[in-house]
Amino acid sequence: MGRGKFSVMRSSVFLFLLLFSQVSRSAEQEGALDKFGKWLALERDQRPPLADQAFAGISLSAVEAKQAEAMLVKDHAAMVRATRADEMQKKAITVGKETLRFNFITFGEKPKDGRSLYISMHGGGGAPARVNDQQWRNQLRLYQPAEGIYLAPRAPTNSWNLWHQGHIDPLFDRLITNMVVFEGVNPERVYLMGYSAGGDGVYQLAPRMSDRFAAAAMMAGHPNETSPVGLRNIPFALQVGGRDGAYKRNAVAANWQKKLAELRKGDPGGYEHFVKIYEGKGHWMDLEDKVAVPWMAKYERRRFPEKIVWKQDNVTHDRSYWLALLDGHGKGGQMIIASRKGQKFTVEDTGELMCLTILLNDSMADLDQPIEVISGGKTVFKGKVERSIGVISRTLAQRGDPGLVFSAAITVDCGE
Repeated sequence: MGRGKFSVMRSSVFLFLLLFSQVSRSAEQEGALDKFGKWLALERDQRPPLADQAFAGISLSAVEAKQAEAMLVKDHAAMVRATRADEMQKKAITVGKETLRFNFITFGEKPKDGRSLYISMHGGGGAPARVNDQQWRNQLRLYQPAEGIYLAPRAPTNSWNLWHQGHIDPLFDRLITNMVVFEGVNPERVYLMGYSAGGDGVYQLAPRMSDRFAAAAMMAGHPNETSPVGLRNIPFALQVGGRDGAYKRNAVAANWQKKLAELRKGDPGGYEHFVKIYEGKGHWMDLEDKVAVPWMAKYERRRFPEKIVWKQDNVTHDRSYWLALLDGHGKGGQMIIASRKGQKFTVEDTGELMCLTILLNDSMADLDQPIEVISGGKTVFKGKVERSIGVISRTLAQRGDPGLVFSAAITVDCGE
């Protein structure tokens, strides 16, 4: 047999094997979605653990990942409707030992992409329940957005730190998810605001839950120990009376004004802010602070920012935007800085952190091409990542947030 004939035969065999591999892979992928659909069709209590199913780990195309995501989001919404209708009717959500009551008023016509949601936290704190109840009722009447649902929650406790105890974060996560499903809220247009002790809560919750909100507005509060560095991706309004000297609220607000300006100057892509100190006003600003409502309404949530500055509070989280930690790895005061550009992800600072997970989807990068992760000036990962039903399901289940679902993940050792 001649060399040329052998080469042609070898090429033909290679082409056949390549085509066979592609056909088999395509059939496998189609089978994954088919099996996933059958799994979803089962009664929820009859479904075997998804993580144990082989189809959950099969590599998906971008189109298939989008289909799987839509199927999961629909299924998750059905679960919320089936299991949380009673708490929405009662307007009371319980997580663990604490219950969050709430009431809301709806303004304007509903946009095609869903309503805005304004979560407005009342003042008081460190007072009898009747005082905080009155503050709650007052809060419900304070502001009127042109469009959206204006919601006033009642703090679960009557302690001084009403809104920044650890039980608030999961309660607000559940509240937002419920409002998206039951009231047609657009998850990209959720806003946080609060007055006095409610303003204390905004100072603390805005940076530690920044990936939940499109913007935040602090009125007449005090930050306590928190820092503004975590506000990189959430527009922040700050308003205080110039004569509001209790706890040095006025002086602290002026200091934060300087800090935010410095942060903005050093990082022009972040730290959008609006600060006004009302000279001659005390703790009550005669509702002049209502200008924060239309200011916030200009913004939608930055879901996949090009840079994340994640500073952990004393209440820690295991996810922020497209970054995640292993369970129990979050520590108070921990700083994580990461950025992305095209196919390259750079971890700039992790402190003592060793392992970090980067979450990805097709809105952030071309997942059909290699991804590179750099940490400590070194490439710690370079290669293709695979989309899977398992990652999509896990990232949706963790947060119940249809706007922050990811199809692929890379866990790297940042200590290398």
